[in-house]
Amino acid sequence: MCGIVGYVGGNRSVGVLLGGLRRLEYRGYDSAGIAVIGEDGTLGTRKHAGKLQVLVDDVEANPLQDGPTGIGHTRWATHGGPTDANAHPHLGDDGKLALIHNGIIENFAELKAQLVAEHPETVFTSETDSEVAAHLVGYAYRDTQDVTEALRRVVTQLHGAFTLLVLYRDQPGVVVGARRNSPLVIGLGEGENFLGSDVAAFVE
Repeated sequence: MCGIVGYVGGNRSVGVLLGGLRRLEYRGYDSAGIAVIGEDGTLGTRKHAGKLQVLVDDVEANPLQDGPTGIGHTRWATHGGPTDANAHPHLGDDGKLALIHNGIIENFAELKAQLVAEHPETVFTSETDSEVAAHLVGYAYRDTQDVTEALRRVVTQLHGAFTLLVLYRDQPGVVVGARRNSPLVIGLGEGENFLGSDVAAFVE
């Protein structure tokens, strides 16, 4: 079972994300990663195969530009083995968006073939179904200029059970989620909001 956490608020998100992932370790996983929109407007990611501590050690040694918007993920390998490349988040639109995903996109091979035919410039860096969704959202965003509408369009194309979280560099302060037959918990706070695959992600 994979773990998901998303955060928008006044606190620095890196600590919130890593703490949330720590509380989701009981679900089992083989890789972990986070993506954060920094205060300088950059989108930074870190992801690694192995235990969460590998990711924590990397972030401590090579800090991300922190900021109030971020997503984090612990993955149990389905499509593609437990490698750094297959760990989440996955990027789309030339690195402007990050996506994390629980579940399985059953028609990902068909969607990937369609993407390659329509956008031969698309570069895939993993073996996952999740990266296909990231690229689809990226291309939809170019049409809509709105990450919510872009994800809404993409979800209509997906078959299977899934939870998706997306953040976009050009829309700081926004994390968009969608789910179908897969858990997604929303926490509304004072000046900060949370998303998680389990309430344990933000119980603090």
